[in-house]
Amino acid sequence: MDSIFHEKQEGSLCAQHCLNNLLQGEYFTPVDLSSIAHQLDEEERMRMAEGGMASEEYRTFLQQPSGNMDDSGFFSIQVISNALRVWGLELILFNSREYQSLMINPINEKAFICNYKEHWFTIRKLGQQWFNLNSLLTGPELISDTYLALFLAQLQQEGITQNHQMAQVSTSNK
Repeated sequence: MDSIFHEKQEGSLCAQHCLNNLLQGEYFTPVDLSSIAHQLDEEERMRMAEGGMASEEYRTFLQQPSGNMDDSGFFSIQVISNALRVWGLELILFNSREYQSLMINPINEKAFICNYKEHWFTIRKLGQQWFNLNSLLTGPELISDTYLALFLAQLQQEGITQNHQMAQVSTSNK
């Protein structure tokens, strides 16, 4: 397991660690993710302005903090998704119609990005084995195929009641 890249938690930069653990290298920095978040914020401002810059909705929107990042270093799923597009990867949310219609068997996939209690982490298949690459762990944690299905089902079930997010990572050129 020494050859598996595992970035450990630093501050509240779990999205950065999640992405780097998924990609197996130091590919994203907080500055990179902040840049993506600011770009998303600007796109949202432009869309809101289309409804009229004098509108109450637009003025209220401008007073709200960014939904894509906060001062602690937490980044939204939209930031993570846009970061992955650079690599030709896309997220398919577990609770989406697309995911449900694909009838995906988790064991046949390559990776999952999960959010549990405001913490992003990656579960990834490397070779023929699954690993929990959570940055809060001291190192990669081997996961059996059986445990993977149970673990993902538990996260999905808890997500229904606690607003956790989980997405399967796939190539965007299917």
